[in-house]
Amino acid sequence: MALTKEQSAAIISKFGANDADTGNSKVQIALLTERIKQLTTHSKTFPKDSGAKRSLLKIIGQRRKLLKYLERRDLETYRALIAELGLRH
Repeated sequence: MALTKEQSAAIISKFGANDADTGNSKVQIALLTERIKQLTTHSKTFPKDSGAKRSLLKIIGQRRKLLKYLERRDLETYRALIAELGLRH
């Protein structure tokens, strides 16, 4: 159910400065976005799985906090990331 090592490594190499750059806000937001996509499809398949719904809400909150932080710190990077991830149409 969680992201595989290959998926995580691909996201980290795409959004991070190097392969070990997991603390970067952009990388964390991209990883959470991928996890949200997985949990959303899982919740649609299994609507009675309340644990997955709770996890989904928790992860959405984490991503929201990171997005607010990135917006305050670097508005241009925030806008580019939103466009690249396809968030907020």
